[in-house]
Amino acid sequence: MTNSINSDLPWFALQVRTQREGHVADHLIGKGYELFLPVCTCRKRWSDRIKKVEVPLFPGYLFCRFDPNDRLPILKTPWLLQIVGFNHIPAAVDNDEINAIKKLVSSGVLTEPWPFVGVGDKVRIDSGPLRGVVGILTEFRGNHRLVVSITLLQRSVAVEIDSALVSPERSMQANRADGLIPVAI
Repeated sequence: MTNSINSDLPWFALQVRTQREGHVADHLIGKGYELFLPVCTCRKRWSDRIKKVEVPLFPGYLFCRFDPNDRLPILKTPWLLQIVGFNHIPAAVDNDEINAIKKLVSSGVLTEPWPFVGVGDKVRIDSGPLRGVVGILTEFRGNHRLVVSITLLQRSVAVEIDSALVSPERSMQANRADGLIPVAI
């Protein structure tokens, strides 16, 4: 769920009550804010059937563009717990991370919430609908996964990707004396 109003302002993460992400998003959109609530489709089991439902990619969080000096209207939003930051100062989310998540969500590729990965090998996707996305490549149950992280939230998103579509991120070569970059594929 996105709304495009003022792209000059930074993105901030809002922590909200779990299962109220959509309500908070609707409330803030009604106030004229630009929101990004990434969702994914998952299977939920009921007593008589299994159904596909859309759930937030980052349960308990959504992203909003606003002026951090004028945050009182945001803080008064029902079901909002806090603006993510340090020492009561909102911390902006990196715009490249938001763009990567937007690209993942809009690509139609199967995505799912994933535990945050703090270490690993950064790679860039060279072709396909996710071209240009940078993430951490991991191996999970024999499937290759690209993990894109929102560092501020310590949360990540995993997507299945063919290892032939990725190459090592160039910035890492400068960090290694031998120029070789290990990639888990």
